[in-house]
Amino acid sequence: MLMKSSTQSLTEQLSTRISERIRNRLLAPGARLPSVRQCAQQNGVSPSTVVAAYDQLLAQGLVEARKNRGFFVRESGRAAHAADDEDAPPVDPGLESAAANWSTAHWFAARAAGRAGPGVSPVNATALIRGMFHKISDKPQPGMGVFPPDWLESTFMPAAVRKVTNSRALQDFSLQYGEPLGDAGLRRVLAKKLSTLNVHTVPENIITTVGATHALDIVSRTLLRPGDPVMVEEPGWAVEFARLAALGMHILPVPRRADGPDLEVMARYCEVHKPKLYVSVSVFHNPTGYCLTPGSAHRVLQLANQHNFHVVEDDTYSHIAPEHATRLTALDGLQRTIYVSGFAKILAPNWRIGFMAAPPALVEQLLDTKLLATLTTPALLEKALALCIEQGQLRRHAERIRTRLDAARARSVKLALGAGCTFAAEPVGLFGWVETGVDTDALSQRMLDEGYLLAPGALFHAERKPSTLMRINFATTQEAAFWKTFARVRDEQAR
Repeated sequence: MLMKSSTQSLTEQLSTRISERIRNRLLAPGARLPSVRQCAQQNGVSPSTVVAAYDQLLAQGLVEARKNRGFFVRESGRAAHAADDEDAPPVDPGLESAAANWSTAHWFAARAAGRAGPGVSPVNATALIRGMFHKISDKPQPGMGVFPPDWLESTFMPAAVRKVTNSRALQDFSLQYGEPLGDAGLRRVLAKKLSTLNVHTVPENIITTVGATHALDIVSRTLLRPGDPVMVEEPGWAVEFARLAALGMHILPVPRRADGPDLEVMARYCEVHKPKLYVSVSVFHNPTGYCLTPGSAHRVLQLANQHNFHVVEDDTYSHIAPEHATRLTALDGLQRTIYVSGFAKILAPNWRIGFMAAPPALVEQLLDTKLLATLTTPALLEKALALCIEQGQLRRHAERIRTRLDAARARSVKLALGAGCTFAAEPVGLFGWVETGVDTDALSQRMLDEGYLLAPGALFHAERKPSTLMRINFATTQEAAFWKTFARVRDEQAR
C-alpha cells in the first residue's frame, strides 16, 4: 500500500511502483494502464495523484497517451500516437470537470485516461521468467513454475562438484572444449535412466544442452523455418508459445483434453496446413496436470507417420511423475519422436543442464545447431550430475520432493476450495488449474499490489483472450494468508 508517512510523496510512490513493473516487464510493451478512476480506487489515492503519477511516467518516456484510448506502456520503435478509437466510450464528465484546474498536460492525461476501457495490463510469459530473478516480495509466489529454493537444498550436489574438481583430470577438461554431444559419462548414465521409462536409446543419440528450453530451441531451429506450421497444445506452456512466435512460426493450437490432444483438430490441421512439428507435454501437462492415455498416444503417432511430421515430447516433470506413465517416445522408439528433459525443476536451476534423445538420422543436424549456438556445454557440471545420478542421490532426492509435494498439494487444494475456487482439472503434479470466477488478467494486476505474482489463464493460450482460470504452484500456495488476500481481492473485483 502507498504510505502517507513515506519520505516520497504519494505521486512519486505510485510512479515508482509502475515504472519498476514496466522495467521488469511485469507490464509488457503495449499494455494499457488502468484508467485514472480505477487506479485511484486500487491504490486508495485521489484521481489527481494518479494523473500526476502518469504525467511523470510520460515525462520519463515509459508510457504514452493515445488519444481517446488511454495510457499505454511505450513500445520501442512505434509512433507516440495511435489511431483514434471511434468506438471509445464518452469522456467521464466528472473527470473532465475535475481536470479543469490542472495544467494542460494533466488535463489531456485525465481526459485520455477517463476514456480508457477496462484498463487491464496483462502479465506476460517473460514476466513470469523475470519474476524468477526479480523478487516481487518475500512472499511465496503462486505463479512461479519452480520449486522453492529450500526444497532443492542438498549436500550431495556440492559434494559431487568437489569430487569432480579434486580430480586429476580437472585441468585437462578445463583447458579444452568439451565433447560436442556432451560429457560421455553423463550420456551413458542418461541412456540407462531413460530405459527405466521404456525410452530405449544409446549414448550416441543423446545431446546435452543448456537446459530443456535450449533443447526445444535446437529442435525448432533445426527442423523448422520461419512461417512453418507447428502444432502446440492449448492451454500450454506460455514460454513455448512466446518462443515459437519469436522465431516466426505459424502456431496451430491443439486443445488439450484429459486423455490427450483433440485428435479431430490435429487431423484437420494435418490435412489443411501440413504441420512440420507437434510439441507435447505428455506427462503432468502444464498447466492442467493431464497425462496422455495409450489410445490417444497411438493415434498421435499414426498421424505423425501418415502426415510426415515430427513430435517433440517435453518430459520436464519426469522426476515427479510415475515411471509407467504413457510417453510418446517410448511407444515410438524414437523414430519420429524426440525426447527432451532437464534437471532445473528438480535439482539445480542454475546448473542449466538439459538433454535430448533423438532419432539417429537427426542427431548430426541437431548437433550442428547446438555447435553453432553454444559450441559445447560445461563438462564440469555434467560430470558432477552424472555422479549424482549414478550414486542414486538424484533418485532419493526426487522421492523426498514427491512426498513433500503430495502433502503441499493436499493443503493447497483444501485452502483453494475454502476460498471458493474449483479445479478445472484433477489436482496432480506441481500445478493446479483453478477456476476463480473473475477475469484473472485484472486479478493478477491487483494481486501484484499485494505482493503476489499470479499466472493468469490467458497466458496459456496462443492468442491471449480473457480467462477466469489461473495456474497455481502447489508448493507455493500452502499459506492461508495468500488465500485470504486472494479471496478479498477477488470479491472486491467481482463487486
